[in-house]
Amino acid sequence: MNQNVTYWLDLATEDIDVARGLLGIGKLLYCGFMCHLVTEKGLKAIIQNNGATPPKIHDLVKLAKQGGVYSKMDDKQKDFLEVLLPLQIEARYPSHKDNVAASLTKSRCKEILEETELLLKWIEQQL
Repeated sequence: MNQNVTYWLDLATEDIDVARGLLGIGKLLYCGFMCHLVTEKGLKAIIQNNGATPPKIHDLVKLAKQGGVYSKMDDKQKDFLEVLLPLQIEARYPSHKDNVAASLTKSRCKEILEETELLLKWIEQQL
């Protein structure tokens, strides 16, 4: 595995640790945001592993398609990408922050974090 792929995976691993910490202190919106970042960076590792430079986009479906793994994902994984999508919006569009935050409970964030961990493991297996 080349160092650029390792770079993306290392960032994703660090971000999963941050997400766990944020969940632990009740920062649910930011826990969700970090879960999106973990997945984004994992998908960018796949793109990098395929010999391409990952695009500077945040759309997880587009990244999965560009990486050639979207068609390999089951329906649950594809649906989960859609769950994660609005969790990155708060950093780019603060006016949406309250709507996104209202959808998150501690138990929901725990589920999102667990699903993110599973998806990251799956992504690593695709490398």
